[in-house]
Amino acid sequence: MLFTAVLEDGLMAGDESEIALSKQELREVTAFAAACAEVVLEVFEADQPDDSRPRDAIGAAWEFARGGERGKSLRDTAWAALKAAKSADTAAAREAAHAAMSAAGSAYLHPLAKATQVKHILGAGAHAARAAELVDGNHAGIGAEHVERAVQRATPVVVDVLKRFPAAPAGGGRVGELIRILDADLRSLTFPEGLSAPG
Repeated sequence: MLFTAVLEDGLMAGDESEIALSKQELREVTAFAAACAEVVLEVFEADQPDDSRPRDAIGAAWEFARGGERGKSLRDTAWAALKAAKSADTAAAREAAHAAMSAAGSAYLHPLAKATQVKHILGAGAHAARAAELVDGNHAGIGAEHVERAVQRATPVVVDVLKRFPAAPAGGGRVGELIRILDADLRSLTFPEGLSAPG
């Protein structure tokens, strides 16, 4: 479940199936997701100009990323963005709303060593790339360009957190494929000494 809460403070660790995540690391992951999602927000708003739900979800994600607390606003705006996706008239707008939902939901990344958790880190970027593809006539090259821009947005902390989880799982259609491409590209990054996050 996307919004299962994890511990609020300090490191979360326990048996070997759990992954240590600090609140600051969750904030960096959420900032990355929000930055990915907001680049296609206009795709949704062109389709549904009077519906602020995806914008609200991205705003809640940024609020948490910039030092706010996780809570009802994040969960509520994420669910609202998911509902907005269902009311959109185009597939591109639906994907843009899913990107916004994923941005708000990324604050609730589970500290479990499961491949399925990768979508909480990379879902916003993959849905945004898919939205861009669909706007441009389902052009895979456009999606690849968006994935590359997402890679450029990733901080050493985001990459370090991602590498604590197994590689992205199979399935999920084109969005799942984009998640796997983004996952592989981020895992291949190296940073100069002193810039990588502590392990």
